[in-house]
Amino acid sequence: MPTATARHILVANEAECLKLKGDIEAGADFAVVAKANSSCPSRMQGGDLGAFTPGQMVREFDEVVFSGPVNTVLGPVKTQFGFHLIEITKRW
Repeated sequence: MPTATARHILVANEAECLKLKGDIEAGADFAVVAKANSSCPSRMQGGDLGAFTPGQMVREFDEVVFSGPVNTVLGPVKTQFGFHLIEITKRW
């Protein structure tokens, strides 16, 4: 079964998500931005979600993690929880 590791930043609206993505693309550290802005408890680990397999996350999140490019900031991805920036750190 495919497995991936990823980190993410969860915010309430798309505009904030896009702003944070711009900050990261301009050189801000993903983990620092996650700690300062994410509403997910994973923010304490810089947004790191550890390893997971398909079906462990909500569908919209899974679709991105198991099809998107590795080591690229993806999003905004809308789920029932809000808007995510996702960085797939490894997939096997």
